Amino acid sequence: MRVIVTGGTGFIGTKLCERLLVKGHDPVVLTRDASRSRDHVHPRVKVASWAEGAPWEALVDGAGAIVNLSGEVVAQRWTASVKERIVKSRVGAVEKLYAAIEKAKLRPSVLVNASAIGYYGVHDDGELTEASPAGHDFLSETCTRWEEAAKKVETLGVRVVRVRIGIVLSPDGGALAKMLPPFQAFAGGPIGSGKQWMSWIHRDDLVDLLVFCLENEKATGAINGTAPAPVRMNEFATAVGNALSRPSFLPAPAFAVKLLLGEAATIVLDGQKVLPKKAQELGFTFRHPEVQGALRDLLS
Repeated sequence: MRVIVTGGTGFIGTKLCERLLVKGHDPVVLTRDASRSRDHVHPRVKVASWAEGAPWEALVDGAGAIVNLSGEVVAQRWTASVKERIVKSRVGAVEKLYAAIEKAKLRPSVLVNASAIGYYGVHDDGELTEASPAGHDFLSETCTRWEEAAKKVETLGVRVVRVRIGIVLSPDGGALAKMLPPFQAFAGGPIGSGKQWMSWIHRDDLVDLLVFCLENEKATGAINGTAPAPVRMNEFATAVGNALSRPSFLPAPAFAVKLLLGEAATIVLDGQKVLPKKAQELGFTFRHPEVQGALRDLLS
């Protein structure tokens, strides 16, 4: 079936499109700059502009599914304008899709919409599942607005899955890619206190989970996109060092991270212990449930 993918040129979206091709689907990437994005996706993946005035809505009519990964990068210094872009890029993307679905004569059966474990706010300890309440900080409020926008699509008779994504491990992007250079220079170690929880997921498992949610009619509502074995930051740093055969004893102090990122430092300095309870209840199987094995697969 035709699967519309927004955010399909990122380090998650490109792999998702490749997996959809293998599964026999027909992925179509919606992007603001179709000509520039063409080089970032598989040759068999269709690319279309969803800039203002472009005729992209016709692609939604008759599509079987939509996967929405669109959104401004969160890991940057949060000025007032950046915060506004972070919220608007997420809520606005869902609102655009809602309008297109509403107009469609043949509507998609499912919307798999990205969210984030930032929904839960900062927690030092205690396990968090899909039933846990939202937090009250900027990321929590952003995720809540994001998810509320996605829920409205259900009123159009579309199944909606909100995947709350954790720290995605890949050498090509995200937190791990930023951590690798210090380790490769024999200067790696934990960030901050090292005691904060990291709720991570191997990129391949996240891609599998997104496809699982797309194809499994029982998948609905919030689903945590995290591995079943979260770890503390110091354990994660040790695992990175072991995978690279490098030491892992030089921490990045919290004050330095705060100088670099300001308020956004909470992304790496504060943690949550998030469990994928619903995914496991639905029968999803993780290929990389433990961090040591996941990092060996990615880095060895």
